[in-house]
Amino acid sequence: MLVERRQVEEFALLTLNRPQALNALNAALLRELGEGFDWAATCGARALLITGAGDRAFCAGADIAELSGRTPPRIKRDSESGQTLFRRLDRLPIISIALVNGYAFGGGLELAMACTFRVATPNAKMGLPEIKLGVIPGYGGTQRLPRLIGEARALELVMTGRTVDAEEALRIGLVNRILTGEALPAAQAFAREFTRYSLPALGFAREAVQRALTTTLDEGFRIEADLSTLSFQMHDAAEGTAAFLQKRPPRFEDR
Repeated sequence: MLVERRQVEEFALLTLNRPQALNALNAALLRELGEGFDWAATCGARALLITGAGDRAFCAGADIAELSGRTPPRIKRDSESGQTLFRRLDRLPIISIALVNGYAFGGGLELAMACTFRVATPNAKMGLPEIKLGVIPGYGGTQRLPRLIGEARALELVMTGRTVDAEEALRIGLVNRILTGEALPAAQAFAREFTRYSLPALGFAREAVQRALTTTLDEGFRIEADLSTLSFQMHDAAEGTAAFLQKRPPRFEDR
């Protein structure tokens, strides 16, 4: 199995499992990754964690051996297929967190950027090195990177192929946190900062923020008002308010 699936407490865990190839993306692994997304959406987990097998790499990018000899129509289909696959992370009913343990290059970084959040081990190295091969990223990297770190920094990283370490990635906003201690429990602790709240409310909040990046301010206000109104219709809104007034922890039921 190229993508190992297992449930760890309340989390779905997908592990890219080609450590001998630094967990590089090939067609079979991408297919299993899509199946893993389907499983994560339906297994009852409160969040999805994605990581790589071994301690050297999250994912070193595309399997270069599969890239040569393709026709332009095939290249375009492959790019669109990868974009569509990674876009599915936005549409999961739960948040996704990339646990970047080691190298995350090219398609590997594009996968991590498609997740809701990114956390990294101290030895993490990240970059989009496609320019060094005479090409550019094709799985969403040129679109997601500027949304995360701004246009100027994104242009620099894409047009030089430069690698950033965990500290720089944290400083520029590419990752949310550098993990200390054992990586998986630390990533789970990070996830619980969100998953202890109502899952529908988290979904409304994520949608409102993400849509803010693609619309006008006035339209964004309308979207926020609509989603806020929906959130107040949920059982969890009444429970959260009651818990606050009664000075007790809320007992959210995700409805």
